[in-house]
Amino acid sequence: MVTTPGQARTEVAGERRAIELSRCALVVLAGPERGRQWELSGDVVRIGKSPDCDVVLDDPTVSRTHCELVRDARGYLVRDLGSTNGTLLDGTAVREAYVRPGALLTVGKVELRIRPYAERIELLPSEQQRFGGVVGRSVRMREIFGLLERIAPTDATVLLTGETGTGKDALARAVHEHSPRRSRPFIVVDCGAVVGTLIESELFGHERGAFTGAIAQRQGAFELAHGGTLFLDEIGELPLDLQPKLLRAIETRTIRRVGGSRDLRVDIRVIAATKRNLRLEVERGKFREDLYFRLAVVPVELPPLRERREDIPLLVEHLLARIAESAGSSTAQPRLAPGALDSLCAHDWPGNVRELRNVLERAVYLTIAAGQNEVRVGLPTAPLATPTTGDGSEPFDPSLSYREQKARFEENFERRYVRWLLTRHGGNISAAARAAEMDRKYLHKLARKHGVHPSDANDDDA
Repeated sequence: MVTTPGQARTEVAGERRAIELSRCALVVLAGPERGRQWELSGDVVRIGKSPDCDVVLDDPTVSRTHCELVRDARGYLVRDLGSTNGTLLDGTAVREAYVRPGALLTVGKVELRIRPYAERIELLPSEQQRFGGVVGRSVRMREIFGLLERIAPTDATVLLTGETGTGKDALARAVHEHSPRRSRPFIVVDCGAVVGTLIESELFGHERGAFTGAIAQRQGAFELAHGGTLFLDEIGELPLDLQPKLLRAIETRTIRRVGGSRDLRVDIRVIAATKRNLRLEVERGKFREDLYFRLAVVPVELPPLRERREDIPLLVEHLLARIAESAGSSTAQPRLAPGALDSLCAHDWPGNVRELRNVLERAVYLTIAAGQNEVRVGLPTAPLATPTTGDGSEPFDPSLSYREQKARFEENFERRYVRWLLTRHGGNISAAARAAEMDRKYLHKLARKHGVHPSDANDDDA
């Protein structure tokens, strides 16, 4: 059994894999409702006397909104919400604490037995070769489809990780479309594309006069997504000082507009995505550990296209049909020239599915403009060069966006720098880390991430 800290536990048995998702049941132990039970599947469960609570306890000692249970990747956290008579866990008054199996929760004078358990979800490959707008026939992709078919109908928070262009945004939308919230809003916030000073207003909204330029009240993404799904793209780019506010909003499902004084309840499902390794970012102090745990309830890692080449023919067929439809071509669907598919399957696709789509789109439009029906694709003949100045070279791929270009160069720099540093110090991790004023463990993780070992550092041409 393999357990990754901060993620759902993954079990491997031969060819079968599974994840264990935290679930919880509450049982009343005494009084008129003795034996009553609630099976809890949401990420935030509110307990109190108010009819708006998820668990309603009709008892005079219970406050209207007494306490809540919050699920994250570590289990369930019980939190008192300023109740009159307090919340006890195993006889001890608590403001917040993680629960253990069989714990006794006392809400006012009502005693509840907490029964956390793990729901085992086998990662059986789906029989379908698509999930929403995402297609794939490889085992890895169909395992992801199989997992999301089970998870989508719930409100569990999903964290999508993977390289740029692997389809995280399309998969997030597919989860929404397969959920009971499909008829409600799907709101996207790109945390890497909003100016740092405006990201708080983008998420939570603002009141008129809250800051210079705030000439009218504005709803934020949390309010706009009420009843639906909020997709936080590139969550790894969120400024560190804003992460506690986001954590509180996700945990409590309440927000306060910038410049406002009133808390607003929101009913949302959260999906987050990032190209960064958030566990590594936590260790570097650039991402809050508690926010990471809160987001990684159901972690899903999308493989790069080079690791699922068997999906390329299906992707090409799917993308050609969509591009031709978008182009409004009155002729038959363009077909690939002989040998083109072999070239596409042999390419490494550093930009993944997005790069494949861009290459096909460019080729299709050129084909239509020429009045032809046979698509000839042109692929990059060499990897991107290191940026230079003054020599007239063009080191950038015109098919990629600014963010994609930047991510590619950062990855290339990091890999080349680690190899150069280790080569310079004869493969000695400790000496290299001291010279770079870098934590030794962090340098070791970077070396592992890029497949660089002290013994072969001198083999690189950097």
